[in-house]
Amino acid sequence: MKPIWIVDDDQSIRFVLEKALLREGLPTRSFTSPREVLAALDKATDDDGPQILVSDIRMPGGSGLDLLAKVKEKHPGLPVIIMTAFSDLDSAVSAFQGGAFEYLPKPFDLTKAVELIRRAVEESQREEVAEERMAATPEMLGQAPAMQDVFRAIGRLSQSNVTVMITGESGSGKELVARALHKHSLRANGPFVAINTAAIPKDLLESELFGHERGAFTGAQTMRRGRFEQADGGTLFLDEIGDMPFDLQTRLLRVLSDGNFYRVGGHNAVKTNVRVIAATHQDLEQRVKEGGFREDLFHRLNVIRLRLPALRERREDVFMLTRHFLQQSAKQLGVEPKRISDAALQQLSTFGFPGNVRQLENICHWLTVMAPAQVIEAKDLPPEVLGAVREPVKVPVLAEGGIASRPHLPVMESAAAPWAEPLHTDRAALPAAPGHGAPLGDSTWEAGLEAEALILLATGRSDVWEVLTRRFESKLIQTALLNTRGRRIEAAQKLGIGRNTITRKIQELNLE
Repeated sequence: MKPIWIVDDDQSIRFVLEKALLREGLPTRSFTSPREVLAALDKATDDDGPQILVSDIRMPGGSGLDLLAKVKEKHPGLPVIIMTAFSDLDSAVSAFQGGAFEYLPKPFDLTKAVELIRRAVEESQREEVAEERMAATPEMLGQAPAMQDVFRAIGRLSQSNVTVMITGESGSGKELVARALHKHSLRANGPFVAINTAAIPKDLLESELFGHERGAFTGAQTMRRGRFEQADGGTLFLDEIGDMPFDLQTRLLRVLSDGNFYRVGGHNAVKTNVRVIAATHQDLEQRVKEGGFREDLFHRLNVIRLRLPALRERREDVFMLTRHFLQQSAKQLGVEPKRISDAALQQLSTFGFPGNVRQLENICHWLTVMAPAQVIEAKDLPPEVLGAVREPVKVPVLAEGGIASRPHLPVMESAAAPWAEPLHTDRAALPAAPGHGAPLGDSTWEAGLEAEALILLATGRSDVWEVLTRRFESKLIQTALLNTRGRRIEAAQKLGIGRNTITRKIQELNLE
């Protein structure tokens, strides 16, 4: 691992940080002035350069902020942590504006300092892996006619600054298309900044997009630039735009109209020059009709619509993508690439891939680790693929407004966004009660839960536990209340929980 470089004229600070980091297994290298650091950087190679730079602000022979500016000019991806006394907080603001990863106020708590440095190391390593993947991997793969249409559209849009709306199911590669549009555009030398509006809590999203001023809210100790400022001169990718809160849609519309916005708590307009590319898996026209999405914002974003096909619509690409991902997985794990038999490829190509290309990539990772032999046979495929060959059946699904019948696809074949629906389990899929006969089909509720979990995990979400737990608890309590005709105490007794617990859960889950 590359060392942490520490720059401080105070020997005691250097000594304390060195010892603390070495105890954590993090190598260090220390300097007393910015001049020493810059000279060492000029001689450093990729292998012995710094992983992180931790620098004081005030030092004889140079300023930490000047050092930050020079380092960022030559090594823009290097995380820099600025150490500053409490009286230098205004300087810390300048540090953030100059691109510092974080600032560390003096006197600092040693444990928190190590935690911050370790977080910076993890971020740096993630960026290195991402850069390696981007450098080693073709932008996009696909020979199917539907993908060739996408490639042609990217080519036509390459010289344009027009706003683009990318639609397609989760995991189909919308961000890859956005990156390709940026890379081949006139803004290629500018930054590409991506944000998933569905993954950030509503009360934080405004600050993430537009930034905030110091003191704008509790915890806002410094001014922070938002994504619009970070993307100035480049491209801002707004993923899952359909989930953006309605009140923030108004602010977004204003930025798209005139390029001006205000930071949270700010009074001076900020001008930005950004090309916006939006993406969604939702039907925005329907969201507009339902009142969940502004019609004027929809038309502002929907200048050019680029639809990305689901993987099941381009099954001929499964062969190429599978071999590519197996090679990629082997390289990442440092093992010999596994080969896949024609029979296994054929069965894999018939799978529905509700998680699309991202799910196929995860399956290839799984096969690289779990397949017992060097040649992957059909029997080695993961359970969700092997279990997806059953014929579709009709089951009732509890939907908002009552019971609605719709086709129930085989495990992992749901084409809709799985987290927007109840668990795909009902009385037909549950174990039969004594004397009531066997359940239809041979799948258990555990298999249904496993399938739902795999779908959510394949989409890259970070709240799978919360989503499935809420749905499981809701279904369990609703079923118990149905069984006891709404008598809560009796339902709690049958479930083996206290009456206070069931009352609290009913309130938390909005089951009133």
